[in-house]
Amino acid sequence: MSIEFGMSLHSIDDAAGNARRLEDLGYDYAGCGEHVSFHGPTSNSFISLAAAAGATHRIRLISAIVLLPLYPATLAAKLAATLDVVSGGRYHMGIGIGGEMPREFEACGVPVTERGARVNEALPLIRRLLAGETVSAEGRFNTLHDVRLQPRAVQQPLPIWVSGRKDAAMRRAARYGDGWMPYMYTPDMLADSLTKIRAWSIEAGRPAAAVKPSLFAFIACHADRAHALAMATAKLGAQYAQDFSKIADKYVIVGTPDDCQARLREYRDAGATTFFLSSACPDAYADENEALIAREVLPALR
Repeated sequence: MSIEFGMSLHSIDDAAGNARRLEDLGYDYAGCGEHVSFHGPTSNSFISLAAAAGATHRIRLISAIVLLPLYPATLAAKLAATLDVVSGGRYHMGIGIGGEMPREFEACGVPVTERGARVNEALPLIRRLLAGETVSAEGRFNTLHDVRLQPRAVQQPLPIWVSGRKDAAMRRAARYGDGWMPYMYTPDMLADSLTKIRAWSIEAGRPAAAVKPSLFAFIACHADRAHALAMATAKLGAQYAQDFSKIADKYVIVGTPDDCQARLREYRDAGATTFFLSSACPDAYADENEALIAREVLPALR
């Protein structure tokens, strides 16, 4: 079984250099999340990954994730298709509904209560637009009359990964996704979600194995396990403005290289074949964290 690994860009002001380092270290994906407004500095995934595309040649690029409810479906499809073209067919579109920061939805004129319905309407339209179809549709949130995007995406189909934690997200992945990308999950939670997605994929008229299983996880790797845990607790506590001291050890891949290998194997045994990792370390240690993982953790799982 082939296992893939991605790492999120930790640098906004040097996305190109960060992506080059990840490519040189042998990662399969460079990822980027986004917020309009959050607890600290955040990026826009399309823009940072465009910078990464121009600086790299092999590594695939993934939005982890696009806050899809904040975009009209046609605009999201246009950005995705263009990024796929400029990257030479290396872009993967990870999507989610967000909602942990209601003020950014308010600021964008999108009711936070509509985010799931908006995404469910958008995804089939995005599929058709990425394929270069001429699309007409009149929905609750999107009206299109003979709209066609040129150029269309290079990849046909362009991979769409659906993120989330709850049943509604699993059903969305089963119906519309090429991949499932849960976060803040234990191995048992991952295994349970994959069982549900296989059943719901069949219900949606798709093969049971239509959705590729993955995991998005924060990671802090250091020779001293206690130091790694302290770094993760502090970094994520500041990033999400909440106390991570009681949950970091449960949801974060943390510890020595051996500790991280063992935890990743648990998720692999639960069904994950792709890991999208994000450094849960101070910026000053992020490069070393990525290098240590690439050097002493990933080879044992590939």
